[in-house]
Amino acid sequence: MEQLEFFNVPSPCVGVCSVDTKGYCQGCMRKREERFNWLSFTPTQQLHIIKLCRQRYRRKMANGKLGGDVEQTAPLSPQQDLF
Repeated sequence: MEQLEFFNVPSPCVGVCSVDTKGYCQGCMRKREERFNWLSFTPTQQLHIIKLCRQRYRRKMANGKLGGDVEQTAPLSPQQDLF
Protein backbone atom coordinates (compact mmCIF):
# COMPACT_ATOMS: atom_id res chain seq x y z
CA MET A 1 0.00 0.00 0.00
CA GLU A 2 1.40 3.36 -1.05
CA GLN A 3 1.51 6.24 1.42
CA LEU A 4 -0.42 9.33 0.34
CA GLU A 5 1.70 12.42 -0.20
CA PHE A 6 -0.01 15.74 0.36
CA PHE A 7 2.66 17.85 -1.32
CA ASN A 8 4.53 17.45 -4.57
CA VAL A 9 8.05 16.10 -4.25
CA PRO A 10 10.39 18.81 -5.58
CA SER A 11 12.79 17.88 -8.32
CA PRO A 12 16.36 17.51 -7.02
CA CYS A 13 17.65 19.45 -10.05
CA VAL A 14 20.19 22.13 -9.14
CA GLY A 15 20.73 23.45 -12.66
CA VAL A 16 24.13 21.78 -13.20
CA CYS A 17 23.18 19.60 -16.11
CA SER A 18 26.23 17.69 -17.23
CA VAL A 19 26.79 13.97 -17.09
CA ASP A 20 29.74 12.24 -15.44
CA THR A 21 31.49 9.15 -16.78
CA LYS A 22 28.97 6.83 -15.10
CA GLY A 23 25.98 8.56 -16.69
CA TYR A 24 24.81 10.42 -13.58
CA CYS A 25 23.99 14.12 -13.65
CA GLN A 26 26.79 15.94 -11.80
CA GLY A 27 24.28 18.30 -10.21
CA CYS A 28 21.54 16.03 -8.89
CA MET A 29 23.07 12.54 -9.33
CA ARG A 30 20.06 11.20 -11.24
CA LYS A 31 20.34 8.76 -14.14
CA ARG A 32 18.98 9.78 -17.53
CA GLU A 33 15.71 7.84 -17.11
CA GLU A 34 15.20 9.37 -13.68
CA ARG A 35 15.65 12.89 -15.07
CA PHE A 36 13.52 12.45 -18.17
CA ASN A 37 10.66 10.60 -16.48
CA TRP A 38 10.57 12.55 -13.19
CA LEU A 39 7.05 13.89 -13.68
CA SER A 40 5.62 10.48 -14.55
CA PHE A 41 6.88 8.84 -11.33
CA THR A 42 4.64 8.53 -8.29
CA PRO A 43 5.65 10.53 -5.20
CA THR A 44 6.86 7.31 -3.57
CA GLN A 45 9.07 6.57 -6.58
CA GLN A 46 10.37 10.15 -6.56
CA LEU A 47 11.30 9.88 -2.89
CA HIS A 48 13.09 6.61 -3.61
CA ILE A 49 15.05 8.27 -6.44
CA ILE A 50 16.06 11.09 -4.09
CA LYS A 51 17.27 8.47 -1.60
CA LEU A 52 19.33 6.83 -4.37
CA CYS A 53 20.74 10.22 -5.37
CA ARG A 54 21.73 10.90 -1.78
CA GLN A 55 23.56 7.56 -1.65
CA ARG A 56 25.34 8.26 -4.95
CA TYR A 57 26.37 11.71 -3.76
CA ARG A 58 27.76 10.37 -0.48
CA ARG A 59 29.63 7.60 -2.29
CA LYS A 60 31.12 10.17 -4.65
CA MET A 61 32.13 12.40 -1.73
CA ALA A 62 33.69 9.44 0.13
CA ASN A 63 35.76 8.53 -2.91
CA GLY A 64 36.92 12.13 -3.34
CA LYS A 65 35.56 12.30 -6.85
CA LEU A 66 34.02 15.75 -6.77
CA GLY A 67 35.17 17.09 -10.10
CA GLY A 68 36.57 20.52 -10.72
CA ASP A 69 33.56 21.24 -12.93
CA VAL A 70 31.34 22.15 -9.98
CA GLU A 71 32.23 25.37 -8.17
CA GLN A 72 32.65 24.64 -4.46
CA THR A 73 32.27 28.31 -3.52
CA ALA A 74 29.04 28.83 -5.46
CA PRO A 75 25.96 29.63 -3.39
CA LEU A 76 24.09 26.46 -2.56
CA SER A 77 20.65 25.87 -3.98
CA PRO A 78 17.85 24.96 -1.55
CA GLN A 79 17.78 21.62 -3.37
CA GLN A 80 21.21 20.77 -1.96
CA ASP A 81 19.45 20.12 1.35
CA LEU A 82 18.32 16.84 -0.23
CA PHE A 83 21.89 15.55 0.08
